[in-house]
Amino acid sequence: MAVISINLKDGSVNQPETPKEMIVGIDLGTTHSLVAYIQNGHPICVKGQDGKSTLVPSILHFETNGGILAGDAAKSKLLTDPQNTIYSVKRLMGKSYKDVKTYEQYFGYQIIDEDTESLVKVRVKNAFYTPVELSAHILKALKSRIEQDLKQTVSKAVITVPAYFNDAQRQATRDAGKLAGLDVLRIVNEPTAAALAYGLDKKTEDAHTIAVYDLGGGTFDVSILQLQDGIFEVLATNGDTFLGGDDFDQAIVEDWMKTHEIDQNRLHSDKIMGQTLRLNAEQAKKQLSFNDSFEWQSTILDTKGNAMVFKMTRQKLDALIHPLILKTIKYCASALKDANLDITDIQAVVMVGGSTRVPAVQKAVTDFFKQKVYSDLNPDEVVALGAAIQADVLAGNQRDVLLIDVTPLSLGIETVGGLMDVIIPRNSKVPNQSGRQYTTSVDGQKNLKVAVFQGERDLVAHNRKLGEFTLKGIPPMPAGLPKIDIQFVLDADGILKVKAKELRSGTETSVEIRSQYGISEEAMAEMLIEGILNAEEDMAAKALIDARNEGNHLLQASDKFLKQHKSILTDWEKRKTKKLAAVLTEMIAQADKNLIQTAIANLNNYTTPLAHRAMDATIQNAMRGTKIA
Repeated sequence: MAVISINLKDGSVNQPETPKEMIVGIDLGTTHSLVAYIQNGHPICVKGQDGKSTLVPSILHFETNGGILAGDAAKSKLLTDPQNTIYSVKRLMGKSYKDVKTYEQYFGYQIIDEDTESLVKVRVKNAFYTPVELSAHILKALKSRIEQDLKQTVSKAVITVPAYFNDAQRQATRDAGKLAGLDVLRIVNEPTAAALAYGLDKKTEDAHTIAVYDLGGGTFDVSILQLQDGIFEVLATNGDTFLGGDDFDQAIVEDWMKTHEIDQNRLHSDKIMGQTLRLNAEQAKKQLSFNDSFEWQSTILDTKGNAMVFKMTRQKLDALIHPLILKTIKYCASALKDANLDITDIQAVVMVGGSTRVPAVQKAVTDFFKQKVYSDLNPDEVVALGAAIQADVLAGNQRDVLLIDVTPLSLGIETVGGLMDVIIPRNSKVPNQSGRQYTTSVDGQKNLKVAVFQGERDLVAHNRKLGEFTLKGIPPMPAGLPKIDIQFVLDADGILKVKAKELRSGTETSVEIRSQYGISEEAMAEMLIEGILNAEEDMAAKALIDARNEGNHLLQASDKFLKQHKSILTDWEKRKTKKLAAVLTEMIAQADKNLIQTAIANLNNYTTPLAHRAMDATIQNAMRGTKIA
């Protein structure tokens, strides 16, 4: 039965209020993640069932029964089962193996080298996961946490990312949200979210310029923002996606290893020992923020069988992390230069991220900006609070706040000679659309392949390739006659789309650009059409196709390798390679991408040393008879 409310004074019927849609804000962090929402007009972060901490460790543990633990339950497994416990996934987002290979020893789990530009994969037992899939599990845990708190289903969110995240990393974050069952309405820069959280009570008629210094567990960002009448405009941004408090911990670990003569090979083979050192280094860093010394009586034995005692002083820690802090200060100087501002133009400095609690960090930032830093809000929570405010804006509950963001890196295409032709310069406002006109170089050319890059170097070889797209169906004309208009469109999340049109004929040409980690916008659109609930099944199907394609490519390469280098291979090596290739062929016919990935890894592991030997032999043959003065 419907209940109708009537105003007895004037006889009018009061229409029942439609409940406001709940959109949450999520800070998907390297070491910890948080979820927040607006309650009674104020942003709050959701605590766990114990009612204590708002922080959810960004850690996953894969159990023997196939279950997946997330958060605190997973963190406890770092010391008992480190190889099946995944942490710092954010550092892998949008990255290939080549991007992270120099940091491989930092991770306690196995990262797969496929010698491709595709998204890096993590191996857990005989299963293979992308950072997108792993991040989705963390987001599911956050979704579950707030649904338990609100006693209602949550399906829409705003997710924050470092300001210096490139297009691939932003798209990977969006895809992880979709896979977790969330409709990601906006991707917001973390420093911008922090400024939003601080700026609600600081609306002034005069322009107010602030610097947001955001040092988290794994990433660093500095942004210069201008605040006026509720408008937040990012003037410039700079930073490093591989610099944070985790690197402070690693500096302590490396010092302890040097002091106690612990060999790197021992640490690599003993994952539990590695995690024990890392976790106690983190504890030392935290304790030294309030004390002058730290001492840990460990159970780790030295070469004589004695238990080691690990020590650290604040003075020593300051010296160890000084080069890392200095890097952040250099980024601050670069951001000011990009914004055409001087230090004296900054009215306030906002500190964000748990790593800003380190006294040496606070002192360095204070000294550089020549003013006391501003840290009224919890530095761990401020980004999530800002994300919740932005979510509330999208829900239509706040109309006096406007966010103007910028793209962190230049976007352009490759031109003759491998040069970078910038179409959208870095620090351009988003959303943004810009384009240029190009033409053909061959008579009667019907298709034109264009490679899209992101970066600041003059040569594309030094920048990051986002993908390639082909303009198809160009009317046949003499070279140089067609006028092809290529438009780059950056949406509010900083995600790039491409449009193209041949102007002389008026023919619009479809453009396809695929992200380097293999999940196209078209594939994601199909997933949305079929519904958020089917996202996991769709992703599994896509992963199977990718694995089969990868396997077939490796089979072709192996066959070519055997034919070209049969003279330097033994009969045993030939038989072994063919046997592993046969297993891969058999697995490709199966419907299990993990079996295919295992067979790929086995064939790769065996043939890689053979390839190196073949390369050496080729070089020796080429150099034979050559005299070097």
